[in-house]
Amino acid sequence: METKTSGPISTHVSTPIIPWRALTWWILTLPILMIIALGMHLLPLLLFTHVMAGSLWTGADIFLGFVLGPVWKHLSPSERFALQSRLIPNTFLYMPILAVTTGTAGWYVAQYDGFVVRHSAVFPWIVVAGIVVLTLTIVGIGMILPANFRLLKEMRKPDPNPNILKRLTFRNRRLAAIQGVFQVIIIIVMIHLAMVPTS
Repeated sequence: METKTSGPISTHVSTPIIPWRALTWWILTLPILMIIALGMHLLPLLLFTHVMAGSLWTGADIFLGFVLGPVWKHLSPSERFALQSRLIPNTFLYMPILAVTTGTAGWYVAQYDGFVVRHSAVFPWIVVAGIVVLTLTIVGIGMILPANFRLLKEMRKPDPNPNILKRLTFRNRRLAAIQGVFQVIIIIVMIHLAMVPTS
């Protein structure tokens, strides 16, 4: 005899909010390499960690802001829910590590090139780069990351509040677009710095 149930069994209570096994642990290789480069004074390795972390960070922000953002409004609520439940956990470790690694490695590279002294011709560009990177880090870690945690926490409830989900989602969409604009600015700054002779 079949036993009928009134609906799907909820697993929200037993499932952790942050699925630790699903986090992008491989991204930790970049700060580890950065620490090795700083400890052994290996400029090529330091440059690698800075460029790699910056490329991944910039690419992710531009994708989320300018590619995924416009597509988002055409998705159904169930499709948005499914996408967020898989995408958000992957950003908890990925984005903060890239932000911290990019900024830290970039600072030491600028020091090596002699760009962080006031009499340097490119010092104003370094200041602009520092402001942009600091803004990106604050917005990403201080605003988007907590909002994502609240989103995921709300989504794991047996009866999520659609108004809260909508408000947090569209807030993050706007912030992601701002991140994308700032990433374009930092690309322009990096191109200028790359063209400056270091000798």
